[in-house]
Amino acid sequence: MAGTFSQIYIQVVFAVKGRDSLIHPSWEEELYKYISGIVRNKEQKMLAINGMPDHIHFLIGMKPSCCLADLVREIKKSSNDFIKEKGFSKFKFQWQEGYGAFSYGHSALDNVITYINNQKEHHRKQTFKEEYKTFLTKFQIEHKDEYLFEWLE
Repeated sequence: MAGTFSQIYIQVVFAVKGRDSLIHPSWEEELYKYISGIVRNKEQKMLAINGMPDHIHFLIGMKPSCCLADLVREIKKSSNDFIKEKGFSKFKFQWQEGYGAFSYGHSALDNVITYINNQKEHHRKQTFKEEYKTFLTKFQIEHKDEYLFEWLE
């Protein structure tokens, strides 16, 4: 019997609206577990998730039948509602529009997982803006700075 076999690995990056630092360490782990649950419920595989107070990264193993845009939209909408329902933030919480999605081969997974797991350490040396622009350059993604995330200066 013929089957569909695939290895599709995508790192997704998105930020809090206005790049506000609203993801608090006291509840970030619960947020990551919630997002991981959404990914599992959509029959995808969460390989790593971590972030900073103003943005998150996650790496998933995707099935070819999955529509990434729909998955990210569901993650943002549901996690936004979850944060509000739990009363985690005393400020209005919302994800910014847009996201980055970067694909990797199987041989790169260990490095990407380590990179995501070490976000706190990594951002002692590089800002999110520098990191994001590095991704766009590395993956040769044409862009205009004015259409990137809203950056706080």
